[in-house]
Amino acid sequence: MGTVREQVSASVDPLGVVAPVMHAQAAWWLHPLELADRMTRFSTEAWALSCNTLARAAGAKTQDVVKPQPDDTRFTDPVWSENPSWNALKQWYLLFTRHAQDSLYATPGLSGTERRRAAFWWRQWLNAVAPTNFLWLNPVAQRAAVASQGATLKAGWQNFMEDLRAGDIRMADPSDFKVGRNLGQTPGAVVARTRLVEVIHYTPTAQAVHRMPVVIITPWINKFYILDLTSRKSLVRYLRDAGFDVYITSWKNPDAKMRDVRFDDYLLEGIDATIQTARTLSGSDKVHAVGYCIGGTGLSMYMAWANRRYAPEAMPVAHWTLFTTLVDFAKPGDVEVFIDEGSVRYLTRAMEQRGYLDGRDMATSFRLLRSNPLIWQYVVQGYLMGEKPPAFDVLYWNMDTTRMPYAMHAWYLRELYLQNKLIEPDALSVAGESIDLGRINQPLYAVAAEDDHIAPWRQAFRVMNFVRGEKRFVLSSSGHILGIVNPPVQPPKREYWIATAHRTDSAHAWRERAEHLAGSWWEDWTAWLGERCGEQVAPPPLATAAYPELAAAPGEYVLER
Repeated sequence: MGTVREQVSASVDPLGVVAPVMHAQAAWWLHPLELADRMTRFSTEAWALSCNTLARAAGAKTQDVVKPQPDDTRFTDPVWSENPSWNALKQWYLLFTRHAQDSLYATPGLSGTERRRAAFWWRQWLNAVAPTNFLWLNPVAQRAAVASQGATLKAGWQNFMEDLRAGDIRMADPSDFKVGRNLGQTPGAVVARTRLVEVIHYTPTAQAVHRMPVVIITPWINKFYILDLTSRKSLVRYLRDAGFDVYITSWKNPDAKMRDVRFDDYLLEGIDATIQTARTLSGSDKVHAVGYCIGGTGLSMYMAWANRRYAPEAMPVAHWTLFTTLVDFAKPGDVEVFIDEGSVRYLTRAMEQRGYLDGRDMATSFRLLRSNPLIWQYVVQGYLMGEKPPAFDVLYWNMDTTRMPYAMHAWYLRELYLQNKLIEPDALSVAGESIDLGRINQPLYAVAAEDDHIAPWRQAFRVMNFVRGEKRFVLSSSGHILGIVNPPVQPPKREYWIATAHRTDSAHAWRERAEHLAGSWWEDWTAWLGERCGEQVAPPPLATAAYPELAAAPGEYVLER
């Protein structure tokens, strides 16, 4: 019976879009008292809004009954507040939207996860039917069309056709950027290459560098140059100029031929190969390793693996850093709406057929998590207002997607997201070793981002509860990308909270005692590294006979599409 139900679900509703909404609807009908209370609340607010609408129509100046959330920029134009008709449309839309969402989040008799899924998928429809998305319901677009004598509509049609040819709603114009020309420009060389990774060694600029190199393990779900955008926003350039010997991973963009590549291969031929290259080329027995996002999850597994594989004196990593990294996937944030047995089964079958997960599919999923700013804003600006996509480097990088090999990604989704085995001692076996985060005793510097919806900061903090040794935790303002790509500027644009963390800490307890500072945590981090990465020595050669220059940075893998 269960198999038949699974087959029906997989064919009719493979991503679980319809079922949570139907379950929520049924749950409300089965709880008539709660439903009556909810309808009474709606009727009260609807009556108040009706009175407000009539008063506005009669010329009275009244305050809005329903106001947009502070981060909702759809109705910022004064016409939505000053014109009674448009103001009424805005308020009624917001009232229905808010009550629908609140009702779904409060659905009786459903688990919290199913409530959030129902609210998420219903929110996608509510966002799609917003009046701002339609020319005949958007006074700002109408005004622009009249003022331009239709030029905005003509340009919008051209933008729509270009997006149609591209197969995506573009957030940036690809012609504005080129990796190696105005992105990923820091000089260096590819000094090693495996079927999975190119290892880039950056050209030192300082007369002396710290003996111990910094090795950055980037996420393989995106391209590495997010940490080397422009000269002003480049973390690798900042490290290099601060006197560190820097290496970074540039991952292969896999195709169907790499369908059977496993996570073990990423650990051995990617992470370990990069660390060994840096050790040999620098002449240092140990390195400082940095992991970002899924690269940090991989580095966490590597640290547990290496602590079991090597004797303490032979451990190749002396200390490490994590950026916006999850090791405990019990509460993975908004992305949980895509992670259940049915969704993983559907994705696994699709990957099995193609041999990989297309990067655009993953990018679309992440954009749905913030559909108003990441999808509908570009529909309105591009199609209704006729504006070209902005020249924004982070948005271009976000569109420059990569694929995931079938075997590796299917294992990652099931073992980590679904079954959350990484936090269970010895529940996972990777590259011939059982994984126990409790074996890790090297000093750790970890950074999370306050508004991160991919790796929520309280869940990212959980790594503090599993690993041993000295730990320093930083909470940066902003989100998953801008919380990390956070260079020091004057006056300071961002802020952060920082304090030592203990294994028994909760995220709340840590936050209560953390020091609040303005500016960028980069300065604190480089000071922390400087105390631990050894004395200043002459820079090592960029390449050697054993590790020759295979290509100039940014290399070849990053250019693959």
